[in-house]
Amino acid sequence: MSALLEVEDLEVAYGPAKALFGVSFHLEAQRVLAVLGPNGAGKSTLARAITGLVPPAAGHVRFDGRDITGLPAHEIRRLGLSQAPEGRGLFPSLTVLENLQAATRRCRTRAERRAAIEQAFETYPALAQRTKQRAGTLSGGEQQMLSLAIALAHNVRLLIIDELSLGLAPIVVDRVFESVQRIRERGVTIVVIEQFVERALELADDCLILQHGAVSWQGTSAQARADIKTLYLGQNTDGTNDRAGSAPATASLQ
Repeated sequence: MSALLEVEDLEVAYGPAKALFGVSFHLEAQRVLAVLGPNGAGKSTLARAITGLVPPAAGHVRFDGRDITGLPAHEIRRLGLSQAPEGRGLFPSLTVLENLQAATRRCRTRAERRAAIEQAFETYPALAQRTKQRAGTLSGGEQQMLSLAIALAHNVRLLIIDELSLGLAPIVVDRVFESVQRIRERGVTIVVIEQFVERALELADDCLILQHGAVSWQGTSAQARADIKTLYLGQNTDGTNDRAGSAPATASLQ
């Protein structure tokens, strides 16, 4: 099967500071890739470069065989590659329905807009009960679901999810991961950037680990489970440290 997403020698720089160094990987259709790494590793930069939110300094991004390097974000979105951004990217003063209407305003016809919004409510029934509620007053889990619904409102074939569980209680994280599984069952290819390593690896087929802006490891999620402690210098995926008597680690793998 040919790759839906191909990233080749991708580099990104913010002024004189380089954020990504020759990142390369490919992702086949209908698979889930977990992108892991410590704070500052370049994960969010990678997502933004793929979706056209930051310009690459070098390298190429291909989507379904087409070179999309340097295309504006709105053009990439129209091709079916969308991102649910870190921080959820909502308009807090707008209602749930108004946020979805804003997300679908580039649909070509009213019928397409209506179908996209109906699909969002079908995927997330809880949102259908809150159409007139302002997004800023939703719970954290509901806001994350609205963010995913907005990203899906563009006839998405590949969805990049940045910081899926950011700021959510564990019980809410379970609900959000279940919702992503439903998205996967629809045939959407997914790249997930996530702080809960074990949960990400349970969801994913493949894994990419970034360190200091470069790929330090890539393989299947099953292989990653065996190697993850070593890759993170003794830190367990449940947030504790291997050393006896050590305090629980609170740093996330972002």
